[in-house]
Amino acid sequence: MENKKTGNRQDQDPADLKGIIVKCMEWFAYLKSKWLTILLCCVVGALLGFAYAYTRKPIYTASTSFVLEEEKSGGSALGSLTGLASMAGVDLLGGGGGLFQGDNIIELYKSRSMIRKTLLSKAFVNGSEIRIIERYIQYNKLREKWASNPQLKSIDFRDSSRTTLKHDSLMAVIVKDIKDNILEVAKPDRKLSIIDVKIKSKDEVFAKIFSDNLVSNVTDFYIQTKTKKSLFNIGILQKQVDSVMGVMNNSIYSAASTIDATPNLNPSRQALRAPAQRYQFSAETNKAILTELVKNLELAKISRRKEVPLIQVIDSPIYPLERDNFGKLKGIIVGGFLGFILVVMILVIRRSIKQLLIAE
Repeated sequence: MENKKTGNRQDQDPADLKGIIVKCMEWFAYLKSKWLTILLCCVVGALLGFAYAYTRKPIYTASTSFVLEEEKSGGSALGSLTGLASMAGVDLLGGGGGLFQGDNIIELYKSRSMIRKTLLSKAFVNGSEIRIIERYIQYNKLREKWASNPQLKSIDFRDSSRTTLKHDSLMAVIVKDIKDNILEVAKPDRKLSIIDVKIKSKDEVFAKIFSDNLVSNVTDFYIQTKTKKSLFNIGILQKQVDSVMGVMNNSIYSAASTIDATPNLNPSRQALRAPAQRYQFSAETNKAILTELVKNLELAKISRRKEVPLIQVIDSPIYPLERDNFGKLKGIIVGGFLGFILVVMILVIRRSIKQLLIAE
């Protein structure tokens, strides 16, 4: 009795290899009996894949790669002059802080302000100058979509100085679309300083002009920010130099005028020499001050030149841009395969439900 029970348990065990083979053969036979339905669904899927490939517009990629090189701190050849320069607020070693270190410059490319500035930039297209955002609106056919809305029908971005809440709202939507679907910024290798900026769009012209202007705007902002402190110091030193030079010139002129006013001065009257000597002393003092200020001004200019980073473009987008097509043959194969998978899943689920209902 125990052997029979044990044998029954073994025969009913779903993990039994023989039972699995039998089940697979039953399912294969069932699917084989539905070959016409499966074939029809594969054909429909292939046709849909072909239609998708035929109607899908190609994606153009404008790729720009560049390397960023900055002056490293330490090891300066200026030596003892750095101490003198630091007294004037000038850092000859070019230690510019970490504003754009690491991945910060990548986030700068994705920032709303840079994308907005680029969209409002102007570019020449087919011999005429237009704003880049107008090209975006044109190839996405947004004017046709806005035609039924009186508030959006007459909206215009040609005059960037006259913006309203509707302009800002639409700009926010466009910026989000570019950040999520069009713009890609990354480092191919984390160990290198090379950065790739890719613009993927259905419009080849938009991809090219947006990529060029975005890289230009970010580069200008980067350089201006890195050298802003140095330019401020140079401006202050230049004003001091001009001021001291003016005082010195006045002192020299006043000393000469005083001497000319008393051409035959009595040697025994020393008090008459005091005004001229005072002006001469003032001129000599201002000359010494001016010498140091001019020296500090030149050091500040050297510091600024050292702080300007080198941004060397390696590759820039040129026509024709890289084109990503979804081939018709690929569409037929993928569509047919998806149709096959879908119909098999439906048939399996349908038969399984029927078996459960019968078992109950």
